[in-house]
This record gives sequence, C-alpha cells and structure tokens, in this order.
Amino acid sequence: MAFQKYRWTTLPREIHAGHGVIERIGEVADRLGLGERAVMVAGPRTMEVAGRRVREVLEDHGYEVHEVICGQATEEELGRVKEVAEETSSAFMLGVGGGSKIDLAKKASSDLGIPFISVPTCASHDGIGSPRATIRKNGVSVSEEAQVPLAIVADSSIIIRAPYRYLAAGAGDVVGNLTALKDWMLAHKLRGEHISSTAYSISRQTVEDFIATADSIKPNLEESVWIVLKALISSGMAMCIAGSSRPASGSEHLFAHALEKVAPGKALHGEAVGLGTIMMMYLHGGDWEMVRDTLKRIGAPVRAADLGIGEEEIVSALTIAHRVRDRYTILGREGLTEEAARKAAERTGII
Repeated sequence: MAFQKYRWTTLPREIHAGHGVIERIGEVADRLGLGERAVMVAGPRTMEVAGRRVREVLEDHGYEVHEVICGQATEEELGRVKEVAEETSSAFMLGVGGGSKIDLAKKASSDLGIPFISVPTCASHDGIGSPRATIRKNGVSVSEEAQVPLAIVADSSIIIRAPYRYLAAGAGDVVGNLTALKDWMLAHKLRGEHISSTAYSISRQTVEDFIATADSIKPNLEESVWIVLKALISSGMAMCIAGSSRPASGSEHLFAHALEKVAPGKALHGEAVGLGTIMMMYLHGGDWEMVRDTLKRIGAPVRAADLGIGEEEIVSALTIAHRVRDRYTILGREGLTEEAARKAAERTGII
C-alpha cells in the first residue's frame, strides 16, 4: 500500500515577547499583510493598560480599529464580538487582555475565518498561543477548538504590572505539563492513542527547563515574566504541533475544570491546575513532593485553604473530573471513589 500519512499543522507566523514589544504591533500587522480594518476585544481595565496604546500604534500605521469592551467569555459576548466584526467588515481581530478576552477573540475570529493577533496583558495560562478557547455555555466552561494566533505580541513591561498571582497561576499551568504527558503516554499504551514525538519532546523540555529556573520567578521582576511567557508560548506550540491539547492538558486540567463547576470563581485556572498536578502526580506514583515544592517556591497555592476552597469541594471535583471530557487519563473511565479522592487530597496535603 502506498504511503498516505497526512498531518496539517498551523503555527504563529510571528512571536514578539519582551520589553516594549507592544510598540511593534503596527509593523507586525504590516508584515502580515492584513486588511485595513480590525476589531479589538478588550476589557475596561485591559483597554487602559494596553488596548489604548495598541489602537494608537495601529492607527498610526493606517488601520481602522473598532473596539469591543467585553466581560467574561460567554456565548452572548462571543455573539456580540462577531456581530461587530461582521458589521465593520473587519479583516482581522485582536485579543487584548487575559484569558477571557483572548479566548473571545480567538473563537470569534475562528468562526468568522479571519486572522487573530494575541496581545496578553497577563501570563496566567497557555491560551496565549494555543488553538483552543474556553467559552461559558449555560453557566459551564467549555473548551472548544478555535485557531492559532497569526501573531503573538507579549510585552513583559505591561505584564509585570498585573498582580503576581496571575504570573504564579501561569506557572501552575506550565507545571501541569508533567502529568499531562504522563496521561498522554498512558493513553498511548492502554488505548493506542497516537503520540506526536515532536510535541511530546517540546512539552517535556519546556516543563523541565521551567522547573530548573523556578527559583528565579519572583514578584516585581520582569525577567520572571520572560521565563513564564517563554514556557507558556512553548506549551502552545506543542499543542499546535500535536493537533490537540494533549501535550499540556490531562487529568490535572480535568480536575481544574471540575473545580470551576464545584467552586466557581475561587481559583484561577492555573492555580487549580497546580493543585491538580500535585494530586495527579501522586496517583501516577511520581514525585508529587517536587511538584508541590516547586509551586511553593514560586508562590503558587498548594493547599485548598490557600484559595478559600473547602475539603468537600476538592473531593467532589476529584470524583467528577473524569466526566469533564472524553479523554483517557490516570482517572480512568470510572473516575475516583470518594474514599480514593479524599486519600489523594489528604496524602498530598491539599486538604
């Protein structure tokens, strides 16, 4: 039989990360050959922090920029963003802000078939460069396929101004690669799931390098932003190459999404992923103490009480995590019993 293997991978064409790079966004748009009208998705705060400057730079380069000030990433807000883009016949879209603003722009631009530029104002998760977006539907956060940003412009001099909690949460998201990769390999061995050796290697090297430099991540240090940004963007690249979120999302992410259902609004996504990684590493029989100690050195939460989350909420999230999505992980198809969940949380000091 003739060789017929086929894979399609999309990656960002330009990535700008570092001090003052927001000033280059006009040059980036010029090089990408984008149309002259754009829609910029931002929040009230992120508009002040970065959106206004993004608009000024783009207008100096001859672009017409239409703003959509949004709240959370909901179906309603998604519809509003798409409506403005269609009414203005915009040729591309920008997401300026944290997770929700980038997710809205990413998903809206994907649905409309126009390019998207990611402009993060905090480094709290790997959605900066990933091909997935989380949208709330009927009160539940749903991770959906979207598109890879055509460009990423991540200005560390802006991101350093965000509360340190967000950067520490980004660290939690990166550390989650450890158990995501273990789950991916488990699914490969037990269910025959395909593994991209390139994506696997990128994700593994990313998290190993990140852990080795964890002591350098501190509040009010712009270099810390650089370290976290580099890891988050690399994780996004691994997902692009894999064609799925497998290199950076496993049982620890299932737990994080389940915790959002059980205790909405108490933990940032990366914080919940960090807690999940500790417990899932325990279930894998790995070095969960190293994971805990790494997060503790960075200043990320390692106990439910650090986030005002109760013991029963942690146990409940653990028992329903396997139902969040159809993905084989250490949690299996049946999930954890209440007894096993409580044991994992207690042994690791989460509760």
